[in-house]
Amino acid sequence: MQTHRIPVVAHQQTRPIAPTRRSLSGTYPLRNGDSIPYESLLERDFLARMTFSSQVCDVIAQPVQIPFHGDGARTHTYTPDFLINYHLGDCQFGNYPVPLLVEVKPRDLWVKDWRKWLTKWKAAWRYAREQGWAFHIYDESRIRDTGFANIQFLDRYKAMDFSREESEWVVQTVREAGSVPVHYLLAIHFAGIYRGRGISHIWYLIATRQLDCDIRQPLNDFLDVWIPWP
Repeated sequence: MQTHRIPVVAHQQTRPIAPTRRSLSGTYPLRNGDSIPYESLLERDFLARMTFSSQVCDVIAQPVQIPFHGDGARTHTYTPDFLINYHLGDCQFGNYPVPLLVEVKPRDLWVKDWRKWLTKWKAAWRYAREQGWAFHIYDESRIRDTGFANIQFLDRYKAMDFSREESEWVVQTVREAGSVPVHYLLAIHFAGIYRGRGISHIWYLIATRQLDCDIRQPLNDFLDVWIPWP
């Protein structure tokens, strides 16, 4: 079946990100060599969580400036943190993932000041709906979850060195089967004394995105793996 992609929304960063005293800013590297600026550790962790997904095709920081009215008649401008675009894959029309406009905010701040920010967040929600997007606020509970913990765990395996030929054998087994549990790959390729190295090799293949999985699930022998989105 032919793979389709949602066209990347024609937006680019609208507000420069500069270092601040209240948070840690920097850039997050992507697999394609690009990088995305962030303004806090929570934003950095959000980028790690989102870009691990093979369904994400593009992330734009500070993507749009949305006008809204505050107290009185004065017009203000609100710039959400990120716009996430997704691959469509083989999803049916009407069931595809829409672009996601995101505000990253620590839970203690938005719980304390949500009334102050509600007007601009409503404006963002309306703007996103008009564009055919979604708008969500992400705090620690949606970012630093089990999936994020698994991503951090897998990060240590990225720099490990394995035979390319052996990696290709494992990947080809998964490609031919479609989806297999980890214990199947261990039995086929890493039996007996090779089991420990085999587990590390499979985590390496997931960490380097040569294999994919539901990152929210426990990383154990029963985890199903498959080939990532092209």
